Amino acid sequence: MSKRFPFPHPVNETSARLVAAGVVVMGAAYVVSGAAWLLVPLVYGFLARVTTGPTFSPLALLATKVLTPRIKTEHRMVAGPPKRFAQLVGLMFSSTAAVLWLFDFGVASRVVAAALFAAALLESVFAVCLGCIMFGWLMRLGVIPQRVCEECNNLQLRASTNA
Repeated sequence: MSKRFPFPHPVNETSARLVAAGVVVMGAAYVVSGAAWLLVPLVYGFLARVTTGPTFSPLALLATKVLTPRIKTEHRMVAGPPKRFAQLVGLMFSSTAAVLWLFDFGVASRVVAAALFAAALLESVFAVCLGCIMFGWLMRLGVIPQRVCEECNNLQLRASTNA
């Protein structure tokens, strides 16, 4: 699947932040309303982005094909593997919220969704990707091999590839 639908590397940070803004909107709507149907596009979106990048994610397609090209700024490119890992973390949180809701733990579901909302808010507003930070920690601990993303752990190398 990864050869047919590869996750982008590098990733346009503007697009990633716009996708995160969409997650903020959906997450906030669920936390406030408790409307469980909102979990469906959240879970699907994360699953689609983890497995195929933006290929089957309506939110990612909107961000990459429509919104980002209209934003006239110098776009920063960032490493793909940490962003994919962040999508996996989002999938775990959104799926957990959905499972909790299914088992009638609505308050717990909304708390998990609120954590997802907070992480997405940090990414969309401040470009702070908690999943990417976790990815870096896991690389330093040896859980994720260095070969997965050499430039991810070396900020100087990452800065020079963006110049």
